[in-house]
Amino acid sequence: MDTSDFSNLKQAAGPFATAFVDVSRATENGEHEHELRVRAAADQLREQGADDAVVEAVTRVLAEPVDQPAPVGRLVVANADGVVLEEVASVQVDQAVATWGPLPDLARWVEHRDGTVSFVLAIVDHTGGDVAVHVSDVPTALEEQSIEVDDQRADDINKVSVGGWAQKHYELRAENAWRDSAEEVVDAVTSHVRAGHRLVLLAGDPQSKGLVKDRLEGTPAEVVELSSGQRAEDGGDEAMQQAIRDALMEQVVQRRLGAVHELQERLGRGESVASGIDDVADAFVRGQVDTLLLDPTKAAETELDPSKYEGLNLGDGVPQQPLRADQALVAAAVLTDASVTVAPYQAMGGEPVAALLRWDQPTPGSQDA
Repeated sequence: MDTSDFSNLKQAAGPFATAFVDVSRATENGEHEHELRVRAAADQLREQGADDAVVEAVTRVLAEPVDQPAPVGRLVVANADGVVLEEVASVQVDQAVATWGPLPDLARWVEHRDGTVSFVLAIVDHTGGDVAVHVSDVPTALEEQSIEVDDQRADDINKVSVGGWAQKHYELRAENAWRDSAEEVVDAVTSHVRAGHRLVLLAGDPQSKGLVKDRLEGTPAEVVELSSGQRAEDGGDEAMQQAIRDALMEQVVQRRLGAVHELQERLGRGESVASGIDDVADAFVRGQVDTLLLDPTKAAETELDPSKYEGLNLGDGVPQQPLRADQALVAAAVLTDASVTVAPYQAMGGEPVAALLRWDQPTPGSQDA
């Protein structure tokens, strides 16, 4: 995932309170259960030494109602100045996070965010299309628009079965109208692709999907055709919703496998790669890390002592003492604009972390060193 969303943390000083909690209220006792989860997070923060003012800032945000269906998870990071980061997502929080320490505790949130996908959903037919931008962990569209052909072109489309000597004439006009409507849909989709939403999911009429897909060739769009879904179904097409979930899961798997394959290829060549806590920390000192790969569980079980790595930037006021490796290396990634992705330690040669580097570092003692 891109760590730019954490940019507010770059200028913030610790210690930090971090809470990642289930804030849904979907059950009959949902209100009471939510209060208990918030209270438990507050108690854990106080037990770890968090100041009352910081705890109050965190619990105040956690207590705010969220108007979206379960599951709902909320991340809050606060310091002495107040809340410095707050995000909500449709995610099941199986194990809440509530920590107080020199660095934010973001690995579990990163694990979730690394599995999210932004995409354009275009549901098309002969008369236009519904185009919307989504993020997979948000239940509603970020942007949406409906494209309809004008009355004259709609009339042309509806006359394709008049029969008689005018049949070919109306078929040609209908085909032209279909192409025109497809062009308008493509213009809308392309504007979102240029804004960075490369994945395009196409649903609706098969012929219209084909027209749109053909016109998207040569653009950066990655187009996936869905076998289900029609316009004006008000989100009630469960088959289409399942097709969307399947397509998004495939995207996440492909993305993570791509990072792992790239890591293994570089390890095989011994180029532009770092493996293990020491090598990755040294690479951060040199500003080399392009992508940090970490196993959140294994990295949380490992310590990193910043005093061993002269020049390692983990933020203002971070003590020179052993820290949880996941917290330290995610902080280093945020401060150096490196991306972060999740990988199992088995794929990293048994190491809790690895990194793809921006350039290769000659081996000490070589002629190029």
